[in-house]
Amino acid sequence: MRRDIFQAIADPTRRGIIALITLQAMTPNAIAEHFDTTRQAVSKHLRILTECELIKQEHKGREIYYQLEIDKMKEIDSWLDQFRKIWETRFNQLDNLLLTLKNN
Repeated sequence: MRRDIFQAIADPTRRGIIALITLQAMTPNAIAEHFDTTRQAVSKHLRILTECELIKQEHKGREIYYQLEIDKMKEIDSWLDQFRKIWETRFNQLDNLLLTLKNN
């Protein structure tokens, strides 16, 4: 079964990995140092993130570096944008209601 990006980001460890490699590519060992789990568990998370195309591998010599695939993150943002607009509308309505109540 192929996972989708939302299943990938549902796990807090995978979200942590994404946050770690946002600014710079990292090796699996460097990533694993930030988590209280086994190196094998981190490798599984990396595999899932790679399958979902949220991260990509780059080989530099004998090392593998993982980096964020920003276009896939934009896909998540686009999906969330529809809800962001709803939230903003509701917050604006609440602001207007509170302002009306304050002025009365």
